Amino acid sequence: MSRQGRTLVAGVGNVFLRDDAFGVEVVRLLAEQPVPEGVEIRDFGIRGVHLVYDLLNGCDLFVLVDAAPHGQAPGTVSVLEVELPEPAGPDTLDRPLIDAHSLTPDAIFALLVSLGGRPGRSLVVACEPADVDAGMGLSDPVREALPHAVRTIQDILARPPGGEENRDETAQELVPDLDDEGPGLTTEGGARDAGQADQGGCDSSGTCDGD
Repeated sequence: MSRQGRTLVAGVGNVFLRDDAFGVEVVRLLAEQPVPEGVEIRDFGIRGVHLVYDLLNGCDLFVLVDAAPHGQAPGTVSVLEVELPEPAGPDTLDRPLIDAHSLTPDAIFALLVSLGGRPGRSLVVACEPADVDAGMGLSDPVREALPHAVRTIQDILARPPGGEENRDETAQELVPDLDDEGPGLTTEGGARDAGQADQGGCDSSGTCDGD
């Protein structure tokens, strides 16, 4: 049964790869706070395929929370707008595979598109990792970014869905390119620079305001 009208905030990541657990930690904190009606906060961990199939049921707003490198200082939180291309024709049989040990937003969106899934709006709240080696526990800059990421998502959820006037002015538009180097989150000319990126109370230069 379709579940249109809902908002899904999904945290993904591997808790055994240090900062890769960022998305999991953010949704854990969000789940402790009140959220608007119709909003689901879920921890998918490394179950990217389960997340994709859940999205096939319908979703007006999808917020994916993950640690993802974008060339910023560690702990930098960015909001990325994802514009999904039209799905390939029925004669296209190749579908991207998700490696549970290398779960990335581009792989999730590429698989979703290949299956014909199209959330009404898709955002990625990403944090620049400092350490994704084997181990448990976030690095200091990523742990310090958690409250900022939670506030960022709460701000997104507080806005009525739909309409250009409600789109996040800080969002960087990304388009999954399914033909270059496998599934990827890029625009035709490469990803645009983010309008703004904060480092958990610090600016993108790494200067903290004491938050």
